[in-house]
Amino acid sequence: MFSERSLSPAVAAVRDQYAPDTTVLDVDQDFETLPPAVAEDLGLLADSLDPASYPVDWLPEHTPTVLEQYAGPAFTIGMPDDGTVVWTRQTEPPTVLLKQRAEGTPNGFLDFLIAEALVQIGCGIPEQFLPFFGPQYAELAEVTGLGPADVYQMAAALFEGWVGLQTREEFTSWDDQPEFEPLYETWVDAGDRLEGRLNDLSRSVAHGEMTFPEATEYACSAIKHGLELPTPFSALDTDAFREHEAAYAVQWAEKTVSSLSESTE
Repeated sequence: MFSERSLSPAVAAVRDQYAPDTTVLDVDQDFETLPPAVAEDLGLLADSLDPASYPVDWLPEHTPTVLEQYAGPAFTIGMPDDGTVVWTRQTEPPTVLLKQRAEGTPNGFLDFLIAEALVQIGCGIPEQFLPFFGPQYAELAEVTGLGPADVYQMAAALFEGWVGLQTREEFTSWDDQPEFEPLYETWVDAGDRLEGRLNDLSRSVAHGEMTFPEATEYACSAIKHGLELPTPFSALDTDAFREHEAAYAVQWAEKTVSSLSESTE
């Protein structure tokens, strides 16, 4: 089920610098959430397991089942839309997991995804958006008036944006570190691919071509690349969001949804 992955020299250098004890494993199946019984098999490869759970009152009345399961006592690794590479601190030492579909990912981009996970572990980033928002997740649902799936997407997007504020200085610093050069080039290329649609986000929402959560997701994915965001998303690329975290995210979402509602009346 799990096998240790051989790392490229650049990724090995990232692990040495940011998360030296972390185990990197290939998984022989795809998953959104790793089944608890399978996740517990990680105990054979880790020194110890420490499954996380969270208070039920952090969740609004209507919540996607997957989020309820994640908050519960079962050993849960991975959530929908996590992507090809996931990581967890519920093992000691931490573990990075590559889903089976990684086999079809270009090597250079896959190396960056692994390196990004290692940087996030080293920077002390929360594992998922729920512990980031805490009780303010229910507040996000209340102030936006969005449905359960949209609130989930919005929270995941805002969390990704905040993570990008924590990590992009690290990626930027790789420009003059030869051992990280291929990873830096991939990071720059990924940003270039995002830049084209950024200026159209507000228009796309206004014309019904994208939902507000979809546009937020796109904008927040650009934050880690330091790209210039259009209004109202530019308010997320700020020191205020970095410092005030979930409280700022909820305030921004409330204000923006209210503004969008007024503009369509």
